[in-house]
Amino acid sequence: MSRANPLLQMSQVLFFCLAILFFVTPLPAADSIKPTRLKVSLAFPSALPAVKSSILWIADQAPVISNGSLNIKTYDPGKLVAPFEILDAVSSGKVNAGFAISGYWVGKIPAASIFSSVPFGPESGEFMAWLYYGNGLKLYQQMYDQAGYAVKVIPCAILAPESGGWFKRQINKPEDLKGLNMRFYGLGGKVFSKLGASVSLIPSSEIYPALERGAIDATEFSQPAIDQMLGFHKIAKYNYFPGWHQQASVIELLINNQTWQNMHISQQATLEALCKASMTNTLAQGEAIQYQAMHKNENERGVTNLYWNAEMLSLFEATWQEVVREESEDPFFRTVWDDLSAFRQNYSLWQRHAFLPRPTGRLEE
Repeated sequence: MSRANPLLQMSQVLFFCLAILFFVTPLPAADSIKPTRLKVSLAFPSALPAVKSSILWIADQAPVISNGSLNIKTYDPGKLVAPFEILDAVSSGKVNAGFAISGYWVGKIPAASIFSSVPFGPESGEFMAWLYYGNGLKLYQQMYDQAGYAVKVIPCAILAPESGGWFKRQINKPEDLKGLNMRFYGLGGKVFSKLGASVSLIPSSEIYPALERGAIDATEFSQPAIDQMLGFHKIAKYNYFPGWHQQASVIELLINNQTWQNMHISQQATLEALCKASMTNTLAQGEAIQYQAMHKNENERGVTNLYWNAEMLSLFEATWQEVVREESEDPFFRTVWDDLSAFRQNYSLWQRHAFLPRPTGRLEE
């Protein structure tokens, strides 16, 4: 009988020992991961559907999925910091997380509004395609990094189209906008400014009092099902559609960089997966609940739902192109705009061929 190769015997013994080690040594348990607690300052009241179905839902699910290693507590606007202070507070570590919309920082970062909504821009499916499978997410994070903010950004909710605004009187021609005092968001607000309106951006909690005392004549905030909770229908009786300025709206979760880096990779993955699930959740809910609010507004609250006439929509779009040229003087805005435009140009081939025409027959005022 031939003698066994000693090297072969040694390798077999080593393999056997490693196998024993593999099967008897337990993998790190969830309870061995250092727990992370995020204190999330909200830019919007937690009673609103978009918040309930996104960050509040995530707060409920995070400890379940992470087996208790990731916990989230939310704080309504102003409880920790004011809505417009969230970015600075998260970056500095005053709070370790915030839930807001990037257009609130446009005074600090000119390109910020693009990552929340784009006038005459992509609808939800196309917007998510650019974020997740184009360069959107990379540019989104780059925006904060190069502006000097120590935050990790995760898209965490997306809303279907918003309404085009609540007005105390009908707007039928360009002259009707002259001298109008409005609360209007983001890049759409710049369009109205160029058309002669006086535009301000105020937090949700301040809008109704401003309408009531006559400080503003018109406003927009979100979708009909959300706006009804803020009571706009009590004062402004003309609700215009479509929301050309926000055909899709992304809400962001900001996390302090040091907090993010200290999180276990499984906690990071849990949070990113929950935010992606929340995008689906908020979009589905938003699509499901608008018609009830619109029906109630028109049949019980004395509101008239109106579709912008062709002249006004054409004016808004032409003025938007002027705004784009002006905003593109900022180099990073130009970078993001060019990238999104290239993506949309390619996407248009699919868009033209893939979808059925929308139903016609709407009443245009």
